[in-house]
Amino acid sequence: MCKGRDGASRAVDTLGLRTRPSPSHFWPLVILWSLVIGHWSLPATAADASVLLSSWLSAQSNLLTWSADVTQTRSLKTLAQPLIAQGRVWFAAPGKFRWEITTPSHTIAVRQPGELLVLYPKLKRAERYPLNGNQAGPWKDALALLEAGFPRSRAELESRFRILSESVSNGLCELTLQPTAASARRLMPQIKIAFGTGDFVLRATELCFADGSTMRNDFSNPKLNPALEDALFTPKVEDDFKVVEPLRK
Repeated sequence: MCKGRDGASRAVDTLGLRTRPSPSHFWPLVILWSLVIGHWSLPATAADASVLLSSWLSAQSNLLTWSADVTQTRSLKTLAQPLIAQGRVWFAAPGKFRWEITTPSHTIAVRQPGELLVLYPKLKRAERYPLNGNQAGPWKDALALLEAGFPRSRAELESRFRILSESVSNGLCELTLQPTAASARRLMPQIKIAFGTGDFVLRATELCFADGSTMRNDFSNPKLNPALEDALFTPKVEDDFKVVEPLRK
C-alpha cells in the first residue's frame, strides 16, 4: 500500500496501517476500531436498524467522555495466527483520544491539539506527527476516522462515511461504513462499528484494510462520562527521551 521509506510511510508504520507485521517492540497501535460478526448473525429489517441508528446517534449527544479496556486483534493473510494486544482507550469530546497498549509492549498514542504524539516508554522514544498542514499525507485522513465511533449527528456521520449496510444480531447493531475521503479509502475501504441495542454503548469496531487484513477491537468495562484529568491527554515527555518528527523534511 505504501511504498518507500519517506516520512508518510514511516507514519503509516507507526500507526499500524502497514500490512506487514512489525517487531514486537513496535506493536502496531491502530487508533481505529473494529468488529467481526460471526456467521450466525441474522440480519434485521432495514427499518429496525435505521431506528436503532437514530437512537444511537441521539445518545451520542449526551456523551462527553468515555473509557474502556480494549483487546486488539490484527489478522493478516501472511500469518497463521492473529496478533493480539491488550490495553485501554480514553475519549473526551470533541476529539481527544488516548490509546495505551500495555501488552505485548507498552505504547501510548495521544491525539493533542495540532499533533499526534506516540510514546515508546521502554525505548525512551517519542514521535510527533502534525495534524495541520499538508505534510501529514493520506494517514491524516485515516486518523480523522478515529471519531467514527462517536459521531454527534447523522449529518456528521454522513459527511465522513457512506453507510453501506446496517444489521442487528444478538443485542448488537452493526454498521458497515465506507470513508468518503479517497485517500483514506485507499488505505481502509471499510470500517465497521457495533453498539449495544439496549444501551447504545460502543462495543467493538473493525478496520478493513485494502489488502484484506483486518484489525478488530473489542471493548469491555466501558465507563460513560467518567471524570478525566487533562493530564491524561498531555503526557509528559521525559528529558531522556529521544524526540523525532518522522514527517519533517
